[in-house]
Amino acid sequence: MSIGETDDRIQLKGGKAVDGIRSIVSYQTDEYGSVRVKLAEILDSRGITRNRLRTLTGVKYEVIDRYYQARQIERVDLDFIAKVCYVLNCNIEDLLEYESPT
Repeated sequence: MSIGETDDRIQLKGGKAVDGIRSIVSYQTDEYGSVRVKLAEILDSRGITRNRLRTLTGVKYEVIDRYYQARQIERVDLDFIAKVCYVLNCNIEDLLEYESPT
């Protein structure tokens, strides 16, 4: 297999083959999509400021602002997401959305 090729069959120990498994590890030749943070949309639609969310959650303003602007987020803080979901009475899907590659 050369770079850029994909193999839809993976051989397991004992000779058993599995179809339809994709890997993002090998050569990173395919785009795998992204996760979009929608905190700004939900706050703006409810008329809640970042400072008000800071007061309600006890989370530093800088953290809230980073999620609000959806910048420099490489790993999601599940504790932060849980606090926001609790305070805003929303679901994770309201804050995060997977966008598949086009």
